[in-house]
Amino acid sequence: MPIISVTPASIQGEKVCSECQLNCKHKHDIKDDQTILVDSEHQTSEQKRTTSLVSRKEDDFWVDISDRRLRNSCLGALYGGSQFKGVQKCGTTQYEVLVDIQHIDLKESKISGYLNIKGLTSEFPELTTFFEGEIIGPQYSFLTRKWQAQQSIDASHWGKFPSFEPYINTFNNDDFVYDPLDNDFVYMRWKEHFLVPDHRVNSIDGASFAGFYYICYQRSTNQIKGYYFYFSNAEWYQQLVLEHVEERSFGNFEFR
Repeated sequence: MPIISVTPASIQGEKVCSECQLNCKHKHDIKDDQTILVDSEHQTSEQKRTTSLVSRKEDDFWVDISDRRLRNSCLGALYGGSQFKGVQKCGTTQYEVLVDIQHIDLKESKISGYLNIKGLTSEFPELTTFFEGEIIGPQYSFLTRKWQAQQSIDASHWGKFPSFEPYINTFNNDDFVYDPLDNDFVYMRWKEHFLVPDHRVNSIDGASFAGFYYICYQRSTNQIKGYYFYFSNAEWYQQLVLEHVEERSFGNFEFR
């Protein structure tokens, strides 16, 4: 709502200013024994803070719409809008893969996005699935405890990453907590949920998204490596190798 300035109905002469106690040149509108100061020099800071953006003058304070700030939602090259491009290796065959990160919540240790793969089946030459991920840390441990992944499965898949070697004998301890914010390597689990755009499709001949990926992202190189696990899959340890796609824009921003 814009600020409406006060126009004196009648000026009854100069008066000693109650603010400066001097015979000043400030004009006063006297009504019912109340003096209304119209000169902008005597506006209080509280009045200035309520100035609207529409009627803001050059010497007024900015209006602070909210004192709540956005939480950090960036972990290296992991942020909303980021892309990773590479391949998934299945035996001697390679398939082109593009990953679009849509959202990351460090407080909840969650990440989500789309995974696009080309040439996997003749019926669907290009497939896109929506996935959600768990970031290993205070919220989620290295032990999966679901999706048919037992401790031995976890150990064999995490053990594929050379960076995991220091934790191979302690990752299943109850008091072991990994800190993804203070390490070069960020470990995750990515679980595909449904096909995009038709979420009703839950099975495709020659392809499966019933399993999940063990993921390791290295911040210093911006490279992602992963291994796909599905208990009923004939070939385990299908490898995912992705590189970050450089861009000339910000991952996120806020208006203040």
